Amino acid sequence: MRSHYCGDLRKEQIGEEITLMGWVHRRRDHGGVIFLDVRDRQGIAQVVFDPEREESFAVANSVRSEYVIEIKGLVRHRPEGTVNSDMPTGDIEVVGLELTILNKAETPPFPLDDHQKVGEDVRLRNRFIDLRRPEMQEKLRFRSKVTSEIRSYLDGNGFLDIETPILTRATPEGARDYLVPSRTHEGSFFALPQSPQLFKQLLMVSGFDRYYQVAKCFRDEDLRADRQPEFTQIDIETSFMNEVEIMDIAETMIRKLFSELMGVELGKFPQMPYSEAMKRFGSDKPDLRIPMELVDVADLLANIEFKVFAGPANDPKGRVAALNVPGGASLTRKQIDEYTKFVGIYGAKGLAYIKVNDVAKGAEGLQSPIVKFLGEEVAMQIVARLEAKDGDLIFFGADSEKIVSEAIGALRIKVGQDLNMLVCEWAPLWVVDFPMFEANSDGSLSALHHPFTAPSCTPEELESDPTTALSRAYDMVLNGTELGGGSIRIHAQDMQRSVFRILGIGDEEAEEKFGFLLNALKYGAPPHGGLAFGLDRLIMLMTGTDSIREVIAFPKTQSAACLLTNAPGEVSAAQLRELNIKLRRTP
Repeated sequence: MRSHYCGDLRKEQIGEEITLMGWVHRRRDHGGVIFLDVRDRQGIAQVVFDPEREESFAVANSVRSEYVIEIKGLVRHRPEGTVNSDMPTGDIEVVGLELTILNKAETPPFPLDDHQKVGEDVRLRNRFIDLRRPEMQEKLRFRSKVTSEIRSYLDGNGFLDIETPILTRATPEGARDYLVPSRTHEGSFFALPQSPQLFKQLLMVSGFDRYYQVAKCFRDEDLRADRQPEFTQIDIETSFMNEVEIMDIAETMIRKLFSELMGVELGKFPQMPYSEAMKRFGSDKPDLRIPMELVDVADLLANIEFKVFAGPANDPKGRVAALNVPGGASLTRKQIDEYTKFVGIYGAKGLAYIKVNDVAKGAEGLQSPIVKFLGEEVAMQIVARLEAKDGDLIFFGADSEKIVSEAIGALRIKVGQDLNMLVCEWAPLWVVDFPMFEANSDGSLSALHHPFTAPSCTPEELESDPTTALSRAYDMVLNGTELGGGSIRIHAQDMQRSVFRILGIGDEEAEEKFGFLLNALKYGAPPHGGLAFGLDRLIMLMTGTDSIREVIAFPKTQSAACLLTNAPGEVSAAQLRELNIKLRRTP
């Protein structure tokens, strides 16, 4: 059988007889000598077949791309002038002595060359071919290295790898559950877990102290480039540790990953309160590589007659924020119109701006249709507050606090990327001191993270003023992407019941949905906390790809479909009868 992988051959093997197995990546006929580039998961090796070895030469002459072959050969130096420094195996080649075709192949639906651009739908429909591409193989090999390093780190720090159930019951995690009908319990359903949250807390009550799991999780939600209906997270929970200690363990793990696998030193992660992140960046996952910040200017606009600004400026739930874009005055009207459409995605009704052409000329040096509504004094006060210079451009957002933060925060990212404003390659941080709850449109409250997060106050203080309560939660952010989040959990039954009441979950409903947890909290639950990392997002960032579909072996599309297997699919009437399910078609 195989003695070496193709991509592992080096000068040290020169003179050795070896056996390779793999796929024909490329066949070339040069003046009667046949060259086969043979590929396996480790890389590519060049194999030479000379016509003097008639039998093997004849077989080499018959093979085509993607044939599966076995080669016995002799490793030698490449002839002078033919060394390929771009290949790890570029110093050597293999003289083919014997060649066996293990399986023939039809012409693939698309070429495997790295430079080929193939539609994603074609790639996903033929994923088994797509995964042969060296680029995809490298990403999945790297993913395997990351999970191996994570397991090694956590094992070395006393964490136990414990599996939790996949078939469980629905819990309020913030997204729709995937439901699984029960055949043996008519009319009842399991739910696929959105996370192992409650089970890992029960493991802490059980005394396991330090737990981790590379866990499959499921959420039936609208998809984006960094979302999938099924995803993998690195799930961690520990007892008798506070948030500082848990964050240190997690941060050390991520720094170690980047250092050992990428040679990148991230340094100590700064911490930023949620309120500061929203005020300065309009996001709870700010990208600190971009040097622009949102600046509040409502106080300067509260007394002007221009209602577009004055209205939100005087509304307790409103916000007026400005964003100074250095050098942005060079943007064309067409580009500004495109940015106006962009902020409309987030509910913004428009995008006011001022081009700062010449600060020394006062209002005459400003170019904008809104300057006349602001007045010279207010306009120049805004320019001064934003420290705008000649050639800058100031964008404005004026609406509810939520719309302005989301719209101008997203605009900050887009403009920063469009204008290549990144000041560094990596910018990690911790966002801390999140509110416990967020208000819904009907006035009710929802947990900002999940209802098992501990507040930083007593049950009495929490119930007296839940809207101002802060949680003991923490999110790790890297380059504007949330890598992972966690919190100290509620370990006392009275606090858990208080949170449920604030969320509108009465005692009867709490017992029905969470009775097992409340019961466990009565029997000596230790203080505990943890966090979970999105493994797919982490690999996406580390490999520099734009979509997590590129780092998952068999991903779903944005409509949550598998083009390879045509899932989801219909099931037979007999199966539905077994499950006591009757389909009702939407008209």
